[in-house]
Amino acid sequence: MSDEPEPDHNLGWTLGVLLRAYQGTVVTVIGDLPHGPRGYQTLAAVVGGRHPTQLSLASFLGIDRTVLTYLVDDLVEAGLVERRLNPSDRRQRRIVATDKGVSVYEDLERRVGDAEDHLLGALSADEREAFRSMLRRVACDVSDIEPAKDPCEVAEEMLAD
Repeated sequence: MSDEPEPDHNLGWTLGVLLRAYQGTVVTVIGDLPHGPRGYQTLAAVVGGRHPTQLSLASFLGIDRTVLTYLVDDLVEAGLVERRLNPSDRRQRRIVATDKGVSVYEDLERRVGDAEDHLLGALSADEREAFRSMLRRVACDVSDIEPAKDPCEVAEEMLAD
């Protein structure tokens, strides 16, 4: 008998399997949205409205500001968001969802939610909600510890392994 932990008791293995399955499922559902899952998360944050500047958006998403500039450029080109002057500070631009962006996000949110429910099908509806709640709590706690680490890079590194 090996001292190596069984895969189902190894958090890294479990998260890796779930992340790969999530990535494959969500990429399919999101379709041609610019920047795929990262674009979806950005659009979700913009529609939510709590991070109106590129700086606060980059910090919240854990994305380098220069990378976020290109991502927002592509969302602007797709007609999903726009940059507006901040009336209280004309040096700053606010990132605001367009009507089309809100509509696209609402459709994607429903489809991604359905895909997530399917992915978490081994759990009851109450268990899925509890699971999401616990993951959110842990993710928020971890982001307070290591805010400079780009979560998308971590995910890409895990998927590459």
